[in-house]
Amino acid sequence: MIAPFVAPVSPYAAGHRGIDLAAQSGETVLAPHDGVVSFVGVVVDRPVLSITQADDVITTVEPVQALVAVGDRVLAGRQIGTVAAGGHCPPSCLHFGVRLHGRYVSPLLYLGGLQRAILLPTGP
Repeated sequence: MIAPFVAPVSPYAAGHRGIDLAAQSGETVLAPHDGVVSFVGVVVDRPVLSITQADDVITTVEPVQALVAVGDRVLAGRQIGTVAAGGHCPPSCLHFGVRLHGRYVSPLLYLGGLQRAILLPTGP
Protein backbone atom coordinates (compact mmCIF):
# COMPACT_ATOMS: atom_id res chain seq x y z
CA MET A 1 0.00 0.00 0.00
CA ILE A 2 1.32 3.41 -0.97
CA ALA A 3 -1.13 5.55 1.04
CA PRO A 4 -3.67 4.58 3.74
CA PHE A 5 -7.27 5.63 4.27
CA VAL A 6 -7.58 8.90 6.25
CA ALA A 7 -11.15 9.60 7.32
CA PRO A 8 -12.31 13.19 6.83
CA VAL A 9 -13.66 14.93 9.94
CA SER A 10 -16.79 15.89 7.99
CA PRO A 11 -18.25 14.87 4.61
CA TYR A 12 -16.66 17.91 2.93
CA ALA A 13 -13.33 18.08 4.79
CA ALA A 14 -9.94 16.98 3.52
CA GLY A 15 -9.01 13.33 3.85
CA HIS A 16 -7.91 10.35 1.78
CA ARG A 17 -11.12 8.48 1.02
CA GLY A 18 -9.54 5.18 0.06
CA ILE A 19 -6.19 3.44 -0.21
CA ASP A 20 -3.58 3.71 -2.92
CA LEU A 21 -2.07 0.48 -4.19
CA ALA A 22 1.15 0.19 -6.17
CA ALA A 23 0.27 -0.42 -9.83
CA GLN A 24 1.62 0.36 -13.27
CA SER A 25 -0.30 1.65 -16.26
CA GLY A 26 -1.71 -1.26 -18.26
CA GLU A 27 -1.90 -3.73 -15.36
CA THR A 28 -5.08 -5.79 -14.99
CA VAL A 29 -7.76 -4.55 -12.56
CA LEU A 30 -10.02 -7.23 -11.04
CA ALA A 31 -13.47 -6.84 -9.54
CA PRO A 32 -13.13 -6.73 -5.75
CA HIS A 33 -16.56 -8.34 -5.27
CA ASP A 34 -19.68 -9.49 -7.10
CA GLY A 35 -21.93 -6.64 -8.10
CA VAL A 36 -23.30 -4.40 -10.81
CA VAL A 37 -21.26 -1.70 -12.53
CA SER A 38 -22.93 1.54 -11.47
CA PHE A 39 -20.57 4.15 -12.94
CA VAL A 40 -17.97 4.33 -15.70
CA GLY A 41 -16.70 7.76 -16.65
CA VAL A 42 -14.28 10.58 -16.05
CA VAL A 43 -14.30 12.45 -12.74
CA VAL A 44 -12.24 15.65 -12.85
CA ASP A 45 -9.36 14.32 -14.95
CA ARG A 46 -9.27 10.56 -14.41
CA PRO A 47 -11.30 7.53 -15.47
CA VAL A 48 -13.33 6.03 -12.63
CA LEU A 49 -15.26 2.77 -12.29
CA SER A 50 -17.75 1.97 -9.50
CA ILE A 51 -19.44 -1.32 -8.57
CA THR A 52 -22.52 -1.58 -6.36
CA GLN A 53 -23.08 -4.68 -4.28
CA ALA A 54 -25.72 -5.77 -1.79
CA ASP A 55 -26.08 -3.97 1.54
CA ASP A 56 -25.52 -0.50 -0.04
CA VAL A 57 -21.77 -0.94 -0.53
CA ILE A 58 -20.12 0.82 -3.48
CA THR A 59 -16.48 0.32 -4.40
CA THR A 60 -14.60 2.65 -6.71
CA VAL A 61 -11.29 2.24 -8.51
CA GLU A 62 -9.31 4.88 -10.40
CA PRO A 63 -7.67 5.51 -12.80
CA VAL A 64 -9.10 2.57 -14.75
CA GLN A 65 -9.66 1.99 -18.44
CA ALA A 66 -12.93 0.06 -18.14
CA LEU A 67 -13.65 -3.15 -20.03
CA VAL A 68 -17.20 -3.21 -18.64
CA ALA A 69 -20.21 -0.90 -18.96
CA VAL A 70 -22.83 0.48 -16.59
CA GLY A 71 -25.36 -2.24 -15.83
CA ASP A 72 -22.94 -5.15 -16.37
CA ARG A 73 -22.90 -7.81 -13.67
CA VAL A 74 -19.38 -8.63 -12.54
CA LEU A 75 -17.95 -11.43 -10.45
CA ALA A 76 -15.22 -11.09 -7.85
CA GLY A 77 -11.79 -11.69 -9.35
CA ARG A 78 -12.84 -11.11 -12.96
CA GLN A 79 -11.07 -8.49 -15.04
CA ILE A 80 -12.98 -5.20 -15.20
CA GLY A 81 -10.28 -3.02 -16.76
CA THR A 82 -6.66 -1.95 -16.77
CA VAL A 83 -4.81 0.69 -14.80
CA ALA A 84 -4.88 3.91 -16.82
CA ALA A 85 -2.37 6.72 -16.86
CA GLY A 86 -2.86 9.59 -14.46
CA GLY A 87 -4.27 9.54 -11.00
CA HIS A 88 -3.09 11.38 -7.94
CA CYS A 89 0.05 9.42 -7.06
CA PRO A 90 2.82 9.60 -9.64
CA PRO A 91 4.11 7.72 -11.46
CA SER A 92 0.98 5.58 -11.06
CA CYS A 93 -1.16 3.69 -8.59
CA LEU A 94 -4.65 2.28 -8.22
CA HIS A 95 -6.91 4.17 -5.81
CA PHE A 96 -9.51 1.92 -4.15
CA GLY A 97 -12.39 3.48 -2.21
CA VAL A 98 -15.42 2.01 -0.41
CA ARG A 99 -18.67 3.73 0.54
CA LEU A 100 -21.14 2.18 2.96
CA HIS A 101 -24.57 3.88 3.01
CA GLY A 102 -22.98 6.84 1.20
CA ARG A 103 -20.11 7.36 3.67
CA TYR A 104 -16.50 6.51 2.93
CA VAL A 105 -15.02 3.75 5.09
CA SER A 106 -11.63 2.10 5.11
CA PRO A 107 -11.34 -0.49 2.33
CA LEU A 108 -9.27 -2.56 4.76
CA LEU A 109 -12.53 -3.43 6.56
CA TYR A 110 -13.42 -5.43 3.44
CA LEU A 111 -9.95 -6.70 2.60
CA GLY A 112 -9.23 -8.28 5.97
CA GLY A 113 -6.41 -5.89 6.84
CA LEU A 114 -8.06 -4.02 9.69
CA GLN A 115 -9.39 -5.50 12.90
CA ARG A 116 -12.62 -4.11 14.25
CA ALA A 117 -12.35 -2.15 17.50
CA ILE A 118 -13.61 -3.86 20.63
CA LEU A 119 -14.64 -1.71 23.58
CA LEU A 120 -13.54 -3.08 26.95
CA PRO A 121 -14.93 -2.19 30.37
CA THR A 122 -12.96 0.49 32.19
CA GLY A 123 -13.47 -0.77 35.70
CA PRO A 124 -14.81 -3.51 37.94
